[in-house]
Amino acid sequence: MDDDREQRREAGKKGGKARAKKLTPAQRRDIAVKAAEARWGTELPRATHEGVLAIGEIKIPCAVLEDGTRMLTQSGFMRALGRARQAKGRQYYDADVNMPAFLTAKNLKPFISKDLEVTSSQVEFRTIKGNRAFGYPADILPKVCDVFLDAETSGALARNQLHIAKQALILIRGLAHVGIAALVDEATGYQEIRDRLALQEILDEFLKKEFAAWAKRFPDEFYQQIFRLRGWRWKGMNVNRPQVVAHWTNDLVYARLAPGILRELKKRNPKTEIGRRRSAHHQWLTEDIGHPALAQHLHAVIGLMRAADDWSQFKGLIDKAFARREDHATLPLFKSLSDDDPNEP
Repeated sequence: MDDDREQRREAGKKGGKARAKKLTPAQRRDIAVKAAEARWGTELPRATHEGVLAIGEIKIPCAVLEDGTRMLTQSGFMRALGRARQAKGRQYYDADVNMPAFLTAKNLKPFISKDLEVTSSQVEFRTIKGNRAFGYPADILPKVCDVFLDAETSGALARNQLHIAKQALILIRGLAHVGIAALVDEATGYQEIRDRLALQEILDEFLKKEFAAWAKRFPDEFYQQIFRLRGWRWKGMNVNRPQVVAHWTNDLVYARLAPGILRELKKRNPKTEIGRRRSAHHQWLTEDIGHPALAQHLHAVIGLMRAADDWSQFKGLIDKAFARREDHATLPLFKSLSDDDPNEP
């Protein structure tokens, strides 16, 4: 009896596979949707279109729902902001329980509008294949960016939130470039014949330049060697460094790079009321002269570090090889103030 039941089960499997091979992709998709409805019910909105939004190297799955709502997936939204997951040990404020974790930090509360609190709730929907998915309305992405940029301007961000503000600035600028092109296309009717990848190409071209502006200029080894020479335990770049390291960076690099460089950098890139600078010093150096000079100097400094056994020996070597240069500034190393400083007339 059991053998007969097993034979019928095997025959049923073979018959099911044979029928599946005869189905078209659309028929298989409909079957998957009906199976999902049977399992989860029909209350969830369904995606009618799906795709992947590329922002630099970040890939964000996106969708359009039946009611026209544009969605970004939850994981993609987090990656766009430079967030891999929810931070631990953070203080939260009492807001909408469905508000995204990246907006619930206490120091962000003054910069979040009531409208954003309402519209940023997580949305649950079904993909075209019928799978359950989670995301946020795409139009809140620039609003979330504004929150971090406003908080940074007010000096309210914690150190571990500053990278999100940098990412937000890149996103805002990139989306603005694409947005104006889309508006012109709509006004002229060009959107009807525009290649669907045209706006993506505009965004890609902008981001190549913008991400380059935030390019890493100081090799990890520079800081690793400082820790070795001081006899400190190196825990990697993700661990906050003592404040004195910033002072040594100024002394070892900018004060010895060229005459007057450090004085001019402090003038152009002053500290805020809470003691942080609005940007890294190296972002004020020119691409054609300043950055090559910085790279060459860092290469030489790291070489001296490798040759030294301790901090005292290293200081003797660098003082002999590269004396501090505090004469008049060498202006070609700097970008034009009128080009880079929005407050400059």
